[in-house]
Amino acid sequence: MSKVEFVKSHLIEKLKEHIETSSTIYILTSFVMKSGVDIIKEPLKKAAERGADIKICAGDYLYVTQPEALRELIAIHPNIEIRLWKSEGVSFHPKAYLFEHQNDGYFIIGSSNLSRSALTSGVEWNIGVHKCLEESVFAEVMNEFLTLFYAEQTVQVNAEILKQYEEQYADYHQRHANLVRQWTKLEEVEFMLPTETEKEPEIIHDEKAPYRVIQPRFAQVEALAQLEATYEEGYDRAMVVMATGLGKTYLAAFFAQKFQRVLFIAHREEILHQAKRSFAQILSDKTLGIYDGKMKEGQADVVFASIFTLSMKRHLEIFAQDAFDLIVVDEFHHAAAKSYERVLAYFQPKFLLGITATPDRNDYKDVYALCDGNVAYRIDFIEAVQRGWLAPFRYYGVYDDTDYTKIAWRGNRYDEEQLLQAQLREEMAERILQAWEKYKQTKTLVFCSSIRQADFLADYFNKRGYRTVSLHSKQVHITRKQAIEQLERGKIDAIFTVDLFNEGVDIPAVDTLLFVRPTESLTIFTQQVGRGLRLYPTKQYCVIIDLIGNYRNADIKIALFDTEKEEKRKQKSVIPVVPDGCAIDFDVRVIHLLEEMRRKRQPRKEKLLVDYYDVKQQLGRRPTYLELHLYGRSIAKEYRDEFKSYVGFLYWANELSEREKEAFLKYEAWLTEVERTTMTKSYKMVVLQAMLNRGPSRWHLPMTPNEAAPFFYQYFMEKEYRKRIDFSDGETKRLWQYDEQKVAKLIAKMPMTKWSGSSNRLVSFENNVFSLNFSIAPADEQILYQWTQEICEYRLHVHFERRGGEKQEISK
Repeated sequence: MSKVEFVKSHLIEKLKEHIETSSTIYILTSFVMKSGVDIIKEPLKKAAERGADIKICAGDYLYVTQPEALRELIAIHPNIEIRLWKSEGVSFHPKAYLFEHQNDGYFIIGSSNLSRSALTSGVEWNIGVHKCLEESVFAEVMNEFLTLFYAEQTVQVNAEILKQYEEQYADYHQRHANLVRQWTKLEEVEFMLPTETEKEPEIIHDEKAPYRVIQPRFAQVEALAQLEATYEEGYDRAMVVMATGLGKTYLAAFFAQKFQRVLFIAHREEILHQAKRSFAQILSDKTLGIYDGKMKEGQADVVFASIFTLSMKRHLEIFAQDAFDLIVVDEFHHAAAKSYERVLAYFQPKFLLGITATPDRNDYKDVYALCDGNVAYRIDFIEAVQRGWLAPFRYYGVYDDTDYTKIAWRGNRYDEEQLLQAQLREEMAERILQAWEKYKQTKTLVFCSSIRQADFLADYFNKRGYRTVSLHSKQVHITRKQAIEQLERGKIDAIFTVDLFNEGVDIPAVDTLLFVRPTESLTIFTQQVGRGLRLYPTKQYCVIIDLIGNYRNADIKIALFDTEKEEKRKQKSVIPVVPDGCAIDFDVRVIHLLEEMRRKRQPRKEKLLVDYYDVKQQLGRRPTYLELHLYGRSIAKEYRDEFKSYVGFLYWANELSEREKEAFLKYEAWLTEVERTTMTKSYKMVVLQAMLNRGPSRWHLPMTPNEAAPFFYQYFMEKEYRKRIDFSDGETKRLWQYDEQKVAKLIAKMPMTKWSGSSNRLVSFENNVFSLNFSIAPADEQILYQWTQEICEYRLHVHFERRGGEKQEISK
């Protein structure tokens, strides 16, 4: 059989042949039609039922992909992952079918999309190649597929996403009735459209550079102590948030000394190599290997692996679920992606550690769910500057007169073409140049919105006598390594870039940052600021020149530089209070703009509603109270403060069925009581959970302290941190050896009596019996049980969350 095949028609036969035998099936297509799904869904269903790893990605370019096709795809089998590429007007034309099984693999790349015509009788050209002929190319194609599949520009298709897409599809086709002509017009100009998808080359500087001596220093000492305490207290996962430049990788290596086998996961290959070098200097007694599909490297004591390699089922399942004692996830804010969820759900380590510089809740809220909301240690760049661990800064807010309200907002960024029309103007470039000339020092990084803006500004500066380069994925005249070396040696004045320097690259010599883009992501902005704050012998401070206009987050990002908490300065000036040795200087027009934006800040209730819908869309269903807390941009407590209860919010937002609305009005007082009852300790909710454990029809029946005692005792004993926080004072520590009568006496004295006295007679404790003082109709039992369970689960979780090494807060 030929190892290379030319397939001109009836590709479906070749696809069926490989679907039947493959354990990995990946499909990438620019669009999907219902007709194509109809002829491939049965083979895919059979493959999914036998456990094949199936991933399908399609694009929304020009809204050719049919909503009904997506609906049929997600209905084939729950284990098939379907994602949609949000093209945002940029052409999306790939067609690839990738297969792999134990002994071989096969990939088809050509012209066939997922439609009946393309897979059967249409005029199509496709080339099929066996893995054994081109193993390196096959590996590259598989890696590129996974990189694209899990890119931030893709979304998982679920019921909520599909509903949104249907509306966009209908709107687009109504506005573009002559789609063929529109398609042709866009194709002719697509080469002009910018993209921010950047491939990142090698790391230049090793993280060890600022420290010289490989031992815990600065924030690492505190963070390591808190991490070890977290582990000893019985938590099995946590996150460390440390500003860029404080040595997160070395911290992970120091902590890894406690464990025998370690897995380090990152989203880029160069980070793996950098981390391996760092770990090798700490763990000299262990073997280290980068796993790229070869089992030899996977047998090392410390394994470094790309998330894209591990997200392939056949690579993941090479390892036993308990193969690693410690798993470290680098740049943890990326871990919200579906690729990480699958990997982290598979492994069962003794401890999961996420390390990141900037998990801003507005951008990467999901990371809190992956670490159960536990933060072992947190230090932001402002505190690090205050302690002298990062360089001080001088921040200059320069007025940008662009009216961003006239530029369409596309979910998480501004419309690229409209933004470019505002940016690519000589008068704008001249204002940027003048601001830079006024405030700059010697070595500048310039952060742009797009490749075209970077090229335009670099060219403008060059024509004015400065030595600059535009550095991005399409630059072929200079490498990133060469550009950095020239900047460090003073041979060029500035590097204009898009997103190449957000993570993983250290250039300590940089002393000036210039922002010529709207701040769409607070996390990315914070990462970029960190590029200039590393300590360096010749650097006294870092200059930050920032164009500030009426774009989203303009007023919010200023708070990142403030040493005072927001609640303490609500009525004060919009100008933040910066650390000693730092300075902040705003154009007077910037001050007026920020004051105006503060006055027009989105009303609280509407913001909570928007954030709720975001979580609902992500999950494809109504989130539970705990899910809203872990995945939501807004802290769940805000819903309780505004609406008295989460269910009260759902009622206000019209998210309840008619039956549920009736139940809410009948039992609102109870739901509010469970939400708001004071909890110095967790005892009330633990007793309530003991009642709930009896099931929907019996949970509300009376309970004695002796009935609650076994569960009450077990709950605290099964987790060390529960014992430490709520069960280790003089009285309760004596109960670590189980004595039912003594535990029952504690329950009677504390939660049952105290709750009875503060509940407005909703509960009572009389004659040694704890009771609810209201009746529940049989038809309402299941609904009220579910709501009460959600509140109880949420309150217990929040009570025991670890919050950056702080003393546990009281759940009020």
